[in-house]
Amino acid sequence: MKRLTNDETDLLQIGREMDWPGAGIRAAKTLLKVRDRKGRLRPLVANRAQRAFEATRGRANIVLKARQMGVTTWVAGRFFLKTISACGVLTVQVAQTREAAEAIFEIVRRFWMHLPEEMKEGPLRLSRSNAGQMVFGELESEYRVVSASDENAGRGLTMQNLHCSEVARWPGDARATLAGLRAALAPGGEMVMESTPMGAYGAFYEEWCSGAGLVRHFLPWWWEEAYVAEPVFDWTPEERALGLTAEQIGFRRGLEASYRGLRSQEFAEDAETCFRATGECCFEVSAIEQRMAAVGDPLEVRRGGALLVWLPPVLGEEYLVGVDTAGGGASGDFAAVQVIERESGLQCAELKERLGALELARVVAALAREYGGAVVAVERNNHGAGVLAYLDATERYERVWAGRDGVAGWLTTAGSKPGMVSRMGALLVEAPWMFSSRRLLGECRTYVAFEGGRTGAANGGHDDCFMAMAVAQAVRAEMSCRTGTLRGRRAFTRPFTPSGGSPVGRE
Repeated sequence: MKRLTNDETDLLQIGREMDWPGAGIRAAKTLLKVRDRKGRLRPLVANRAQRAFEATRGRANIVLKARQMGVTTWVAGRFFLKTISACGVLTVQVAQTREAAEAIFEIVRRFWMHLPEEMKEGPLRLSRSNAGQMVFGELESEYRVVSASDENAGRGLTMQNLHCSEVARWPGDARATLAGLRAALAPGGEMVMESTPMGAYGAFYEEWCSGAGLVRHFLPWWWEEAYVAEPVFDWTPEERALGLTAEQIGFRRGLEASYRGLRSQEFAEDAETCFRATGECCFEVSAIEQRMAAVGDPLEVRRGGALLVWLPPVLGEEYLVGVDTAGGGASGDFAAVQVIERESGLQCAELKERLGALELARVVAALAREYGGAVVAVERNNHGAGVLAYLDATERYERVWAGRDGVAGWLTTAGSKPGMVSRMGALLVEAPWMFSSRRLLGECRTYVAFEGGRTGAANGGHDDCFMAMAVAQAVRAEMSCRTGTLRGRRAFTRPFTPSGGSPVGRE
């Protein structure tokens, strides 16, 4: 049997104690070195935020924090110690960008560089080290730092420790990336998700609000002792209620002058306003959230939850169907359909499902017939042309909206889209009762403005239900201003005679 060296015995003892309260704090102070704000090398002594996290952490954690609280460094240090004090451990840290991943890896590399030399030449000798990876051959353990922009991050791995950094700023479909990483975490593994807030939408916001199976940690900016400035004493009632020192109030006033509207995002003070005061949502957030809290369940649920019905058709009422098309397929975008009352604009039914052009045309025609021969307005961009062709050739459905140019379908352009978005914004404030779908309202909440004036779904979000409703409301506004141009004008002006058949989803 191999005789353990003193260094190996020390490492095993650290591994056994890592989950004990306070053990990680002692080990970090003894073994790990970091650069402080002035660039000086010093032991990793836990600050207030780091101690608070260490005292209440669990196996699965989510941390909402102000910026530069030392959470990333602390989790990196904790997971580094767990990696080097046991065999067969894989630790993965995921940063929001490649540049951030490189910066985190430099912190981890510094941990190893400043360990005692006898450790680095003994059990912690590196068998492989490259950009973002450290492999400890004798232990068969490994530490990786990757970027969330890497589509294959975490795939094919079984990890014992997972740190997801600045999740609110992950690019692409952050929900899918997070789901893949979670699937790779071994049973009993430890996970930390942390981020500063960035709007009340996206994967991190949803995880924080849900809290399912997670220990939540909120770390306000004043827990960082470096955040002080010249003291002020002419406090406002709001400042007095915070219970801060004069030096902290001075720092806070400096934040207001420097960051303005971004102060609550970068230097969070509570776990609610830091989300609501941030982000670039195109619409009045409070109106959306009030309506979301008030809406009830649909009257009917069909097609496995894809089709929701709040108001069934009423004889003599005229309806309008707005359609946002998609390519279909198991991993493609969603198609969305909105049924509204033509006179009031009230939402009656909504479909959100991955459907190809032919199947979507069939469902749209059936839904329009169910609603008394409703006028169908298909966004003709991209796959819309195919849906329109199938409505005409296969479904023989004539009540199809056409633009002033006489071409069937609604064309969304750089010229027409701002008006569509503005109209939806006005309706959400002036008549939120028109909308009954939580899916739709959720998409409105995550519909944001990007640099350059472009608008659309936030990273990882969808806007299919929103665009279908925007098309329906835009066409409704057009129809109220003019007689309208419909292929099959006689069908538009004469009473509709139902052709029979089952309602959508009841075949």
